[in-house]
Amino acid sequence: MTKDPNKGYIALLGWSLNAVEAAETFDRRYIVVAPDWAEEYCQQHNIPYLSWNFERLNDRSMEIAETLKEKGVDVAIPLFEETVEWAGAINSVLLDNPRLYGQSLLLRDKALMKRRAQLGGIRVGIFEEAHDKEDVVRFLKRVNQTLLKLDGDPNDPIHLKAFDKAGCLGHRVIRTPDEVDTIPDEEFPVLMESHLDGWEFAVEAWIHNGKIVFLNVSEYVTLGYSVFVPASPELEKYRAQIHAQIEKLIKAFDIEFGLIHPEYFVTSDGEMYFGEVAYRPPGFKVFELLERVYGFNAYQASMLVFDPNSTEEEVKAFFPKEVVDADGFAGCFGVYPRRRVVSELRIPEEVEDHPYFESHELTPPAEETVTKRTAFGTHWGLVYFRGEDAHTLRDTLKAQEDLDYYI
Repeated sequence: MTKDPNKGYIALLGWSLNAVEAAETFDRRYIVVAPDWAEEYCQQHNIPYLSWNFERLNDRSMEIAETLKEKGVDVAIPLFEETVEWAGAINSVLLDNPRLYGQSLLLRDKALMKRRAQLGGIRVGIFEEAHDKEDVVRFLKRVNQTLLKLDGDPNDPIHLKAFDKAGCLGHRVIRTPDEVDTIPDEEFPVLMESHLDGWEFAVEAWIHNGKIVFLNVSEYVTLGYSVFVPASPELEKYRAQIHAQIEKLIKAFDIEFGLIHPEYFVTSDGEMYFGEVAYRPPGFKVFELLERVYGFNAYQASMLVFDPNSTEEEVKAFFPKEVVDADGFAGCFGVYPRRRVVSELRIPEEVEDHPYFESHELTPPAEETVTKRTAFGTHWGLVYFRGEDAHTLRDTLKAQEDLDYYI
């Protein structure tokens, strides 16, 4: 694709083949900043590349920003949780805006993030940091005391999350003091949160000049297992409320441009609670699902809103109309073996014969013993579905939890 020198020159932070392919077919110049193991592939395929290992920010950190500035790069786009802080540091140099680095820290540290949201008048559950197991036991007792639990009543669970990991990594649900003993010391410090009873969902919002230009609601069927887009009519009825919440979030975190991926709960009485927000593409291939139903490339959408040279007209022309322009619903299911020992991959017949089944990216098992899931483990691959009816798709994704793909 011919690159337009009047448009922005973009650095993609982290390695994602889908993002690279999107950049190749987009009219912006780009460069991939990734660890040295990506170098050979980039050379073979003529991909503009700069080697950088994303360890913790240190004394050498500014080198990367200076190098990109010398090359004429306008903006850096984080593709993964681990590169959000780097993007903030680099963009504070490229865009000459030191505040962007501080903002990236708020979008990385879950405790700071909750505090900032609270200061912005956004509803959050009860939360605290824990430095050791005693802190967790104390918090569990205090939360349940607050809920006026009597002796013998089952405890309300609490959630533990790593401060700066993506999504479900390091997420544990604790119900009893005995379960606290199973947490390895090296996982501390962690964020502790009260349990919110409600319908959890995610949002992908593209922001340009401080305004929402496209907002998608992703519906979780089972957290950590399945998701579909756009959301069902039952969840979409909250769209106006969700839109207002995202505007609050943009204001609280001072976001001018880019893509945000927050998670919320809506309770039975229709109240919205903020869970967390990420400044990077969502997991579970939601970008790819959006392309299946809307036809636009969500990676290109991010490049567009990050690019300081994009015009309002160009941005407006790029995005379809939410919900009404969607051609059906697309979802995926993360497969995790249900047995302790497996020898082969076998796609269940009812999946292959299902009219909504599209494809899968599962591979035969490399080893026979399945490692035990700690907290929310990593799935072994995704299975994709697409169809006309949200409820049929939701039921189909739910039904996958009872099927054996690995036998």
